[in-house]
Amino acid sequence: MSSSHAPEPGADARLMSAIARGDVSALAQLYDHHAPSMMGVAFRILQNRQDAEDLLHDVFVEAWRKARDYDPSRGSVRSWLLMRVRSRGIDRVRTLDAARRHALAQVASAAPDPARAQVGWDAPDRARACAALSLLPEEQRVLVELSYFEGMTCTEMATHCGIPVGTVKSRLAAAMGKLRQRLGSAEIAR
Repeated sequence: MSSSHAPEPGADARLMSAIARGDVSALAQLYDHHAPSMMGVAFRILQNRQDAEDLLHDVFVEAWRKARDYDPSRGSVRSWLLMRVRSRGIDRVRTLDAARRHALAQVASAAPDPARAQVGWDAPDRARACAALSLLPEEQRVLVELSYFEGMTCTEMATHCGIPVGTVKSRLAAAMGKLRQRLGSAEIAR
């Protein structure tokens, strides 16, 4: 940042106080000040632009909800935000890696057994569903897998992934919309 665009000393702390009082424009200013550096950190950790953008969104939602918790004596607002991006990003990498390993273990341990084949779930349908699922962004796919294969509730997935319940619900809704679009509404309803 050039010095002409840098916030004046104490400006971020004043913005946090305003955010704690519900000032949306203060949140927008805080975003303008810090989103570029936060996005850089998020992208370096997650290696995916969409995942980094989702993480950035979640951290700013958290900043909005927890602005009262900010304590200027413990560090700058920038440090407070970057620490959240870093820790949430690392948690997501671990969660995604664990989910990926679990899914691979499930696939590896599932021996083909014609007696277990489900009625109406033939190989072409299964292949189409797997292909559609593989095209989802990773954070959406992981939630679909946790929901349908692990039977987790939205609250359990939120805790497991370290994200807000609302984010879980919106990602699942988006994933289902994409799956409906790819597979057709009638087949999803089956």
